[in-house]
Amino acid sequence: MSTASATPTRGHNRRLIAVVVLVPVLATLALWAFAWPAARTAPRDLPLGVAGPTAATAQVERQLARHKGAFEIHRYADEAAARDAVEDRTVYGAVVVTAQGPELLTASAASPTVAQLLQQATAEQAAAAGTEMKTVDVVAAPATDPRGAALTASVLPLALAGIIAGAAVTVLGLRGIRAAVALFGAAALVGVIAASLAHSWLGVLTGDWWTEAGTLSLSTLAVSAAVAGLAALVGPAGIAGVAFLVMFLGNPFSGAASAPRMLPEPVGTIGQWLPPGAGTTLLRSVSFFDGAAATGPALTLTWWAVLGLGAVLLGDALRTRTRASKPVAERELTPVG
Repeated sequence: MSTASATPTRGHNRRLIAVVVLVPVLATLALWAFAWPAARTAPRDLPLGVAGPTAATAQVERQLARHKGAFEIHRYADEAAARDAVEDRTVYGAVVVTAQGPELLTASAASPTVAQLLQQATAEQAAAAGTEMKTVDVVAAPATDPRGAALTASVLPLALAGIIAGAAVTVLGLRGIRAAVALFGAAALVGVIAASLAHSWLGVLTGDWWTEAGTLSLSTLAVSAAVAGLAALVGPAGIAGVAFLVMFLGNPFSGAASAPRMLPEPVGTIGQWLPPGAGTTLLRSVSFFDGAAATGPALTLTWWAVLGLGAVLLGDALRTRTRASKPVAERELTPVG
């Protein structure tokens, strides 16, 4: 067999081995990323308020302490202060001890899963003490989406829209300012359409329409700019890199179906550094809590967008400089005479 014929054969064998090995590895990573956090969902230092006279709340705190590592207790003087903390997203709920009996304040808009968990945990304690726990949903989820299923379902489409927009800009050869304008335009249109569907049609978002549209646009731009930016610096492989990060880690680590504090560490924290998690948290804040606790996730999405767009412009500048230097180098190497 000649060397020329053997070389293609070895190349095909390498690609065959790569496919056989790569697919199971990706499947394993996907199962780990999606199944492991879901299987380990439980409260971990979940912020929970306790309000009322010190003597009365001491027993409540002792009962909550039995759930080791589950709750991070915040103490408040009265029910009004506890309500403010729930509305400001400082805590997910609060147990208030009153003269009429214990009362649980929840916020199903923050997380229906957490609200249900708090009801179960406090109901068991109240039953053991021979009392009945009254529950007040301070910030309720919309009646059209009481379990938050529609909001949770929006995470994947927004991530896909961002990946597709960034990949399209790269494949179509848009660079520099044109690429940035295309990314901005696509993200803005996605935000308007998503807000029209989720707010105007389905009624699962209840905040200011334009603020929600801006949030959805920023979430899309954070992903699309990262995809196009990394691709501008390292080539098409950048598309796969960001897509893997957003889909395989950002999606399951977002805590959208439960809450970041319900995921094993450091999954919950990592998820809030990635666009799907930050976008979900920001959307809840602007839609149900009048923008409370929105600064952190808004800054996270902004940094993703700014760095991605900066990489798009930098990649174009480097490519232009490389092209400009080639004729000069060729002239220097060309012999005179």
